[in-house]
Amino acid sequence: MVQHTDYEAVAASQTDQILGPVGHVGDVLERLIITVATAATGTVSIKDGNGAAIPITAANTAIGVYSVLIGARCQAATTPGWKVTTGAGATVIAIGRFT
Repeated sequence: MVQHTDYEAVAASQTDQILGPVGHVGDVLERLIITVATAATGTVSIKDGNGAAIPITAANTAIGVYSVLIGARCQAATTPGWKVTTGAGATVIAIGRFT
């Protein structure tokens, strides 16, 4: 049986955008499709709840589109859910199961 997946767009210059309506323990972040339009500000990071930021792309990442497999389940008990932060030069489509 194939489980459904959701997707959510994250615009440039977002800070800690929660994936899904509210985010819960057990939400799954399968993949990020990152579009870097400006290399100097093409940063993207994720957080599991209020945990430490996990860098995915850095400043001066080459302009282009990147598909990044994550495949992780949210474990955070405090303010759970996946969060995405983007620099001014990057946008994201996040794919997974979000609540």
